[in-house]
Amino acid sequence: MVSPYEIEEIFPDVATGSVRLPRRQTGPSPQGLAMTLVADYTVATRAWLPSAAIVALLGESGVTTAGARTAISRLARRGVLESHRDGRNSHYRLTTAAASDLSAGGAWIASFGTRPDPWDEWWTLVAFSLPQEANTQRRLLRGQLRWLGFAPLYDGLWVSPDVLNPTVKDRLLAVSGGAISVFRATHVEMPIATNRNPIEAWDVAAIARHYEAFIGHWEPLLPRVRDGAVTGAAAVRARTEIMDTYRRFPIRDPQLPVQLMPGDWPRARARAAFAGVYDGLAEPAQDHVRAVVARFGDPHPGIRAHTTAELATGSGYAPAPATGLFLETMDDVLADPSGTT
Repeated sequence: MVSPYEIEEIFPDVATGSVRLPRRQTGPSPQGLAMTLVADYTVATRAWLPSAAIVALLGESGVTTAGARTAISRLARRGVLESHRDGRNSHYRLTTAAASDLSAGGAWIASFGTRPDPWDEWWTLVAFSLPQEANTQRRLLRGQLRWLGFAPLYDGLWVSPDVLNPTVKDRLLAVSGGAISVFRATHVEMPIATNRNPIEAWDVAAIARHYEAFIGHWEPLLPRVRDGAVTGAAAVRARTEIMDTYRRFPIRDPQLPVQLMPGDWPRARARAAFAGVYDGLAEPAQDHVRAVVARFGDPHPGIRAHTTAELATGSGYAPAPATGLFLETMDDVLADPSGTT
C-alpha cells in the first residue's frame, strides 16, 4: 500500500522499514498538508489539479515553492499521486488506491468520537515472542499493533479495549516467524503495589494534553467561522490544518472507554471544535480552491469540499475496500508533541 509517512514520526520507538521520509520537527509537514489538501477537494472525483495550483495553495500555508514541489514529487513516487503533462504544464490527481484508502480514512476520522456503544469491560490481548535477530519484523509488528489500537502493557504483551475484529486477525495472520497468542480477558484487581491496570498502557495524561492544546487552538476560531468572517486563503489554510491535526487523535486515543478516563474527558469537545471549523469553512474554502485552480486553467467541476457527515457515511464517495494508506499514516501522529498546528 502507498504511504506518505513513516511510523516513527508518530511513535519514535517504532519503525516500519529501511525507507524513511524526513521526520516531522514542528508543525504540519509539507507532504501531510499536500495530501490533506488534495484529498479534501478531490477524493470523490480524483479531479486533476495543476501542479502550479497545488504549489500556490501550499504556499498560502507557509510552504516554500521548493518544499511544495518536493512534497508533490515524493507523494507521486510513493503512489499517492499520479501525473500527466499538458504541454509544459503538469497536473496531478490521487491514484485510485490512494483515493480509496483516503475515503476509508476519512470515514474513520469523521466517525471518531461518535461511537455510542458501551464497553463490555473485556480486553483483547496479543502476546508475541520473536527471535532476537528479528528486529525488523518486531518493529513491523509493533507498528501494526499501534495502528490497530493496541498499546504495550509490557514489552511482549499488547492490549486493546476493542473486540478482535477481522482487520486485526488478517494483519496478525500476515506475521511470519516467532509465536503469537491472542486472548480476550477481563482485568482482575490485585491489592498489591505493583498491580498495573491495562489502561496504563496509554499515557492518558499526555492524550488529554493533546486534546486541550487542540481545543485551545481551534475553539476561539468558531465564532468567526459562524459569522462568515473566515474566507479565501484563510479558510483553506484553517480547514487543511485542522484536518491534518485532528486525524492524529484516532491513533493517540483509539476511543478508549470513557468510563476509564478522567472526568470531563475532552474527546467530544475536540470533535465538536473539529466539525465546527471543518464543516463551517467548507463553502468558502471550496470557492477559494476553485479560484486558485482557475488561475492556471479551467477549474475541474469535480473540485468540491465535503463535510464530516459525508465523510462518515461515504455518501457520494468511491468505495474503499482497503485502509492501507490511512492506517500507515499513523507514522505522523506523535511527531508534533503539541498536537497543534
